[in-house]
Amino acid sequence: MPPALTETPAAASHLLSTNTTAPKSIFPDGIKTSGQHPPLYDQLKPYSSFPKEITGPTVWKAEEYINNPERWTHPFSEDEIAEISQTADKFLADAMPLTGISKNNFPLPNFSRFLGSMRAELLNGKGFILFKGLPVAAWGLRKSAVAYMGLGTYLGYFVSQNGRGHVLGHVKDLGEDATQIDKVRIYRTNARQYFHADDSDVVGLLCVAKALEGGESDIVSSHHVWNTLQQEHPDVAELLTQPIWYFDRKGETSKGQEEWIRTSVFYLETGDSGRVYAKWDPYYIRSLTRFSDAGLIPPLSPAQIRAATLLEDTCVRLSLHMILEIGDIQFLSNAQVLHARTAYKDYPPPAPRRHLMRLWLSTPEDEGGWKLPFHDSNEKKRGGVQVDNTAPVAPEDAE
Repeated sequence: MPPALTETPAAASHLLSTNTTAPKSIFPDGIKTSGQHPPLYDQLKPYSSFPKEITGPTVWKAEEYINNPERWTHPFSEDEIAEISQTADKFLADAMPLTGISKNNFPLPNFSRFLGSMRAELLNGKGFILFKGLPVAAWGLRKSAVAYMGLGTYLGYFVSQNGRGHVLGHVKDLGEDATQIDKVRIYRTNARQYFHADDSDVVGLLCVAKALEGGESDIVSSHHVWNTLQQEHPDVAELLTQPIWYFDRKGETSKGQEEWIRTSVFYLETGDSGRVYAKWDPYYIRSLTRFSDAGLIPPLSPAQIRAATLLEDTCVRLSLHMILEIGDIQFLSNAQVLHARTAYKDYPPPAPRRHLMRLWLSTPEDEGGWKLPFHDSNEKKRGGVQVDNTAPVAPEDAE
């Protein structure tokens, strides 16, 4: 069943823009990922401006969906698979680089209509969908990557996900030490990922191979979480709106940038009647002891540690659990949905390890994206992780 159409907001009444055009010799479309930046502090609203209760389609409860998969899943039809397959084959035959894929060179005249309605639902509605049945085993990694990225072009602009410039990421255990949270990105391990939002507007995950045990997905409406905190722990809600939270950059910085970002966890869109936006990852606030021990930033206070614990506990209690099968694609809006995954154990070799292809997608203000208090809010490739002029790459597997 197609997701319900929701009204796309009008174009932004203001422009918060910087020039991120870049040489096409490095960036195929001439646009560079903006990267991580601190907010515009003078545009952050105080707790008194936040709603006591959020209403509308972005507020949902797990019990509304747990027994009604038709409300949040879309099995690909034979016609949809045929159209995607033909377009992917044409793209491959033209020998274009994956980093140059776009709606112009990946036409989907029929399925694009559904993707347009789905994009509106992602941005302004419940914020998630699960596609089922992409034939990844038959297509192999390269064609599956082309098809997946082609679908992504209808939802947003690819942004780099790490300091290596990956616009096609790979969630896979590479044997890195998950306890070294100041250096290691958890998606490259088999450890539990706590509830968080990625540094993009939309995140996509395509399941290529499953784990032997675990690796299951949990999502939650951050607006339902907000309402619950306001009812049960308003002091925690208030603390989470204050720009006193430091997030680690884990060394993925350009020259001259600080190794951390000071921001809030919940903040409001700019303009009148702004929606509540969530920016959170507990690994990134707990990995900064090397700087707080040196007196460069303050350590987490007892009140902050309590708030982080209560936030995670609330997310767990309210979450919707799902299992991604091979060929499933999960798309989430980071604006109003937080997501997590359980720890996992892979099959022993020579079986393939658990493998999800990941996309981070940007939706700028003037194309219906949320109006954020950041200087790059109207850039096509806002957010993401960009280190200097590292070129975008789209590896077919983890590296």
